[in-house]
Amino acid sequence: MTSSDVDARRRPDEPEKPTGQDGATGATGATGAADTAKQGEKVVELQRKVIQLEKAVESHATVDQAIGIVVALGKLTPDQGWTVLRETSQHTNMKLSRIADLVVAWGCAGELPENVRRALDASLARARATSECTEPTA
Repeated sequence: MTSSDVDARRRPDEPEKPTGQDGATGATGATGAADTAKQGEKVVELQRKVIQLEKAVESHATVDQAIGIVVALGKLTPDQGWTVLRETSQHTNMKLSRIADLVVAWGCAGELPENVRRALDASLARARATSECTEPTA
């Protein structure tokens, strides 16, 4: 052992700190805590994104179901069904996902708030007037 191998800042009774190939000490102390904190923040952010994506997938499924109900009810194309839901959302000043929830629940329970029902009926009437669907031939 030479004098260059001895860390002048280390007490004689203190164990040597591990070093990397470049001679730098390992991540300890404040640097290690900062790295751990950054990793913790990253985990929290990723968990938040997962929750948002799960909600988006669930909402998307409900919107698709509502489109199906509107398409069947109005004898419309899926694009027209989407337009009906969007217009209903705009005319009631409610989020599209909320309108979709109400339409899907309506399909099961048979009840729809009056303001939503009026807006939906009006939008369906407009869509039916320009429907691209044709009667099936037998």
